[in-house]
Parts: sequence; structure tokens; C-alpha cells
Amino acid sequence: MSATATGTAVPTIPAIAAPLEIKGLVKRFGALTAVDGVSLALAPGECLGLLGPNGAGKSTLIRSIVGRVIPDSGTVTVFGSAAQTTAARAALGWVPQELAIYPRLTCAENLTAFGRYHGLSGSRLKEQSAWCLEWAALADRAGTVAGALSGGMKRRLNMAAGVIHKPRVVLMDEPTVGVDPQSRIRIFEMIEALRAQGASLIYTTHYMEEAERLADRIAIIDHGRVIAEGTYAELVRSVFGASSQVVARFTSEPAAVEAWAARHGGRVATGKDGEGAAELTVQQSTEVSPLLADAAASGLELADLALRRPNLESVFLHLTGRELRD
Repeated sequence: MSATATGTAVPTIPAIAAPLEIKGLVKRFGALTAVDGVSLALAPGECLGLLGPNGAGKSTLIRSIVGRVIPDSGTVTVFGSAAQTTAARAALGWVPQELAIYPRLTCAENLTAFGRYHGLSGSRLKEQSAWCLEWAALADRAGTVAGALSGGMKRRLNMAAGVIHKPRVVLMDEPTVGVDPQSRIRIFEMIEALRAQGASLIYTTHYMEEAERLADRIAIIDHGRVIAEGTYAELVRSVFGASSQVVARFTSEPAAVEAWAARHGGRVATGKDGEGAAELTVQQSTEVSPLLADAAASGLELADLALRRPNLESVFLHLTGRELRD
């Protein structure tokens, strides 16, 4: 209780616990520190995109949250309850990257099995199974054996199995891996439907465009640490300010292009057609003309030129020095 200026006691409103809060999480495997002091909080109804190169610590972090990996230190709480408690487990859903469905059971039988694992029974189990089949666009496949489904359908069933108990916090570990474009769009719709019901999500992906589309906020993890965190716009602004990128593609020898780019503080990427694409940063568009004049003086033959604002991929490469899938 607290008191007003007149001395009248008023009830103190307790702070609302975050859907998910991670503080100082550390996990070591021998000499390797896979997760190195990670602290993150998930806001109600938020989708947090978790990005990082292979081996950065994303999967270990997710597995620590769901209890598949026991951290060496740090804490994980779900709505204020320790991650291993019954209350936390009931509120938490996990869609792993690996398919975790029974191939010899039908879609409906899979959902019944996973629902029972989460303590559902009777009418609630039937209602949740029916909702999940509709949500995953698998109602007409309820009696189909899971092993006979297409890759995209298996992914959607995998997602349905992870949310059968209607969790308020959902961890999705690369749910669109290996699916066709049509299935990917359907999965986006499923995620939007979950968020419309108030769920909070952590979404790991290897596709920058997915993070840009789905995530309210993005955390980039590398070598077990969170090295950047913020909205898409905040990350671009913090790394590049008001600058823009010049992408100049040349037909000249790659070594000559690389030397020219390095002289101007840039880098070289290899285009799909094998031509050298130099990427440089400029503060104003008026800087482009002198750059091209110097390229011509260096004997470089220009094939294509683009001026663009940095995107999430630019931020990622700048911070990690690696492609997302490295």
C-alpha cells in the first residue's frame, strides 16, 4: 500500500512480469562458451527476431529457455516464473527447427498426442486440435498420415504441435526452412494469427526479409553474445547514421575492383554472374561522381550502379563480418 498527500492509503499496483526475461545466461560446453552472458526481455505481444551466423549460440539459447539445455549461470523466467516450473512450461510453446512429429500418425493423431503431453484432455483437447488444424490449413488433411504430407504441410503440422496447448510465449526456430514460397506465406499468416491472439514470439530465421517483415525488434547474436538490439530502423541508424550504400558492379578483374574498393573504405561481394560488386558507404549522393571518376581513372569498366539505403543485411555484415548462413 502507498499513501496520497492526504494520507489516504491506496493499493500499490504490482509491476506486470515480462512474458519472457533472460538475465546473464551462460552455457559452456567444455572450453566453448556457447552462450556468454545473454540478457533479453520480451514485451507483451512482441515478436523478437533473433539473428546470428551458424554457431553463434541461437539454438543453445532457445534450448536453454525450453529446458533442453541446463545453463551454467543466469536465469530465465516466463511471466515471472522460473523456466522449469509448471506455470512457465504451460505458458511456453516451442517449434523446433527439426520436424518433431510422428510420421506414422495422422495429423489429428499427432495433435492428440502432443495435446496429451501438455495435459489436455476431453473437450478442450478436441477444441484445440480442431483449431490447430484450421490454423495450419490442414483441416482437410486431418486423416492423412504425416509422413505422406508435403514439406510445407509437415512444417505447418510441426508448428501446430508446438502450440496445441495455446501458449502465451512461442519460440519459433527457423520454421520456414526448406518450404516453398506459397507455404512460407501461409506460415506468415499463421504467425500473424497467433499475434492477433496476444502471443509473444521469439523468431529465429536465416532470412533477413522475414525478420524485417515479422519482427518488432531484432537482436543480433554472435559468439554467444548479443551484439546489437533494437528495431530495424534503430539498428540501421545506429550503425550507418544517415549514410547510403553505393553498389558498383564492374566487368574488370576482381583484384583491381577489390583494390579500388579498399582504397575508398569499401568491400567487394561476388555477384551471381561472377562480376565484382563493390559496396561503399557515402554520406551524400554528391560523393558518387568523384568515386566513379576515380574508378574510370583506375581503368575499371562500370557495368551497373545503384545507390541504396542500408538494410538489415548491411547491418548484419557490418557487425559480424559474415553472411547470415556462415
